[in-house]
Amino acid sequence: MDAKLWDGRFTESTHQLVEKFTSSISVDQRLFDYDIQGSTAHCKMLARVKVITLKEAETLINGLAEIRTELEQGQFKFEDRLEDIHMHIEARLFQKLGPVALKLHTARSRNDQVALDVRLYLRAETRIILELLLQWRKVLIKIAQDQINTILPGYTHLQRAQPILLSHHVLAYFEMFSRDSRRFEDALEGINVMPLGSAALAGTTYPIDRHFTAQLLNFKDVSDNSIDAVSDRDFLIEFLSAASICMMHFSRLSEELILWASSEFNFITLPDAFATGSSIMPQKKNPDIPELVRGKTGRVYGHLLSLLTMMKSLPLAYNRDMQEDKHAMFDSVDTLKACLEIYTAMLPTISFNKEKMGCAATTGFLNATDMADYLASKGMPFRKAHACAGQAVAYALKQGKELDELELKQLKEFSSLFENDIYKCMEPETTIARRQSYGGTSSVTVLAAIQKAKGAVNWTD
Repeated sequence: MDAKLWDGRFTESTHQLVEKFTSSISVDQRLFDYDIQGSTAHCKMLARVKVITLKEAETLINGLAEIRTELEQGQFKFEDRLEDIHMHIEARLFQKLGPVALKLHTARSRNDQVALDVRLYLRAETRIILELLLQWRKVLIKIAQDQINTILPGYTHLQRAQPILLSHHVLAYFEMFSRDSRRFEDALEGINVMPLGSAALAGTTYPIDRHFTAQLLNFKDVSDNSIDAVSDRDFLIEFLSAASICMMHFSRLSEELILWASSEFNFITLPDAFATGSSIMPQKKNPDIPELVRGKTGRVYGHLLSLLTMMKSLPLAYNRDMQEDKHAMFDSVDTLKACLEIYTAMLPTISFNKEKMGCAATTGFLNATDMADYLASKGMPFRKAHACAGQAVAYALKQGKELDELELKQLKEFSSLFENDIYKCMEPETTIARRQSYGGTSSVTVLAAIQKAKGAVNWTD
């Protein structure tokens, strides 16, 4: 079948440049298995409602299975003139079976066919991403559990703020990626809607059973409006939004690891297996993995913006612009999965320089808030206690000392409420242990948070 499947009303051949320009086969050939799944279910439905015979359906389904094998084994020939994966498969089916293959497209359009393929693909990949997120969150829990006694400075504005447990810091990322999991679960609900049978935009005159097709393909719901079904890409935008937010979380973590691996921080040591060197500076050990993840975040953002821009002015229903959604979808899926896989492998191999972290938590007046809290516990209004502690900080700066290095008589110049017990209150271990408010950084609350996190991921020791 040399003629195009749609060229009945055309009087001249398509220009080669047009064929090349409109072809999407280099991108959408990845959908072949989902296209065959959809066509197989469609055949079974057509036979069920007696639009085609059982014998015809069996012949078509067997032919589709043979084509799947050809595609899986790399024996399939692709041509720009056939535009997309749908037309390639149908043309090959005609080559194998003859005229009966022309019945495959009864009661459907490429518009609802591609919508189905994209949903099938994205549903499968979202489930994989959810599983990868689950394994990644377990890694975070394991590190939090192992580092329960490790102290480091917590930061605001990239300035040392207060001592915290490393476990508490790591669990902040657990919370972020847990929200990501919920977002992908929500996106999966929107993806899991069956559009096939909407045809071009108006439905079909054939007595099809769309709910039977949905049952065969394990769809939870069937689209309610044929116009919306073929022109909707909200589900893909929602996926890309979830992917972008997830990548943003990876980028934030990457930025911290890059900083922590620097000589200036020296909080962590990256394993050689997950770092690279310099072609000119022999001493260099570069954090290329976090840097690349940070860079790839922009790519996923770009795909989200690209699809939003593409869809913003499209009139109903299907428009050829929507062909451009595949590259954004495939690249975002590939990028996010790669980042999940490499971080899950890399993070457990990082060494935390506990002594360096602990020392950093003892300098920079990180206990100033605790000094103010101490005065407030003695009856001084907190705002006045805050000012008093600030004056003590200013004095210590001039003396070149930390707050806990000032003598008691010096502290009493700022308030007579200071007693010897102030020094215990300002130790990092004490400042952390006292923060037992729900969600705080004390070991008691962090251990409880670890147990709750384990429950969320069905942890088994």
